[in-house]
Amino acid sequence: MTMLGLSDLQFALAAIGLLLLVATVGFNVKHARARRKAASFDELSAGDRFAREPSFGHSLADGDVEDVLGSNTAISMLSGGLDPETFFIDPRIDCVISLRFDQAISGAEILAEIDAWRLDTAKSSARWMCEGLHSDIDAAANWEILNAEASYTELQLAIQLASRRGPIGVLELSNFCSRAQALAEMLDSQIDMPSVTTMLESAKELDALAAESDIQLGINVLFDDAYPWTNFDSLMRQRGFKLARSGRSYEFFSGNRLIFSSAELDPNIAVKQVTLLLEVPLFDADEKAFERMLNEGVEIAQVAHGRVVDDNGINLTAAAVVSIRQHLDGLYANLEKGGVLAGSSTASRLFS
Repeated sequence: MTMLGLSDLQFALAAIGLLLLVATVGFNVKHARARRKAASFDELSAGDRFAREPSFGHSLADGDVEDVLGSNTAISMLSGGLDPETFFIDPRIDCVISLRFDQAISGAEILAEIDAWRLDTAKSSARWMCEGLHSDIDAAANWEILNAEASYTELQLAIQLASRRGPIGVLELSNFCSRAQALAEMLDSQIDMPSVTTMLESAKELDALAAESDIQLGINVLFDDAYPWTNFDSLMRQRGFKLARSGRSYEFFSGNRLIFSSAELDPNIAVKQVTLLLEVPLFDADEKAFERMLNEGVEIAQVAHGRVVDDNGINLTAAAVVSIRQHLDGLYANLEKGGVLAGSSTASRLFS
């Protein structure tokens, strides 16, 4: 100190400044290492993932969706596309990874780290979600979608294991787990993560359940004489149907919810037959969706001088209707046994 001409106070201040500098560098190195770890995994696997893995997620057409990660407030679906309905994590169909913090972390800090995933997942069709455990035990909803103005003591990250496009692939699941590990390092949190092998087995079992229960039920109305399109359009509108955006099919709603629709028709050709279609797993038994569709088919047939037939053109009998109802009861029971209730938000995600 004497040689440098420094007083005790000046030396102490210099030492404190040096310590702060070292701590800052160490912190940045730790974060950079975690980011490089996630990035290196992507560079190694991205080409194979998009070349070999089956696409996974909801069935919206390419170009119909937008990136959902907004500027600052709340997020629910952090996937490559925007869903019209907000869903929540469900361990029955999701791989769930938990991150626990020693002290509550602000939602803004978590969102800042998660935002880095946005561009990396833009090409992926897998649906993944994030929810936080509110630090305020008196909060109306303890688990919630992340809000920048709240703080959280725990975080749950989840990715859907199966959909109509099949079970999630090993590369996509491994990529998600790798990102979760990197996020845990960035946020200095404890992580609880199931094994990839266990989740892949769960995905196969879930896909098998979905394959057994993914039933689209059709009611055919065969007209005695071809029905002019103008007359047919008038009839369908009178029955409460709406012409779809494509202009080639009709949709029947209850409130704002689509119940069933018609198969595509050619508006330039007189209608000889119309088929009404119902996605069975999306409606529970109490909604009587099949009965409503059957009733509409019967009413259309009576007005337009037609008859309700099966896929072979044979008139649909009362005995056939009873048999259909019995099959539906079995399907509902099978879904309930598998932990996925027909008509639930879980079923809506699984059969999307």
